[in-house]
Amino acid sequence: MRDIEEIRRLIPLRFPYLMIDRILEEVPDRVVGLKNVSVNEPFFQGHFPEPLPAIMPGTLILEAMAQVAAFLLLSDEAPRALGYLVGVDKARFRKHVVPGDQLRIQASMSRRRRGLLVADVVATVGDSEVASAQISLLPAKP
Repeated sequence: MRDIEEIRRLIPLRFPYLMIDRILEEVPDRVVGLKNVSVNEPFFQGHFPEPLPAIMPGTLILEAMAQVAAFLLLSDEAPRALGYLVGVDKARFRKHVVPGDQLRIQASMSRRRRGLLVADVVATVGDSEVASAQISLLPAKP
């Protein structure tokens, strides 16, 4: 398990772009991360104005999914390596993510070829799948 301070030491993203709070599990071909969704997130102010409900933007859910998938690269790359997002395929959004939710994100390695990592990523809240995608990353050295 990695807490936020360890995540911050490993990847160079900072507020408001760092979208994961904790890495819950890491094995060679799978990583599980957690994003606590707070009403204080800056994007809630302008995403859907009142009286509509506060909903986490799908693009930021995908960003959180890509950040968790980047941890699959950390096992092979130097510390503070990140992945450049080079592709998103088969993205589906099934349910809304709202303040108070805990977004659990599981990234599983689908394939790796010539440095390109392709991960199948699923985001859930409780027992419900809220989003899924196939995310492609290339390693980027800082």
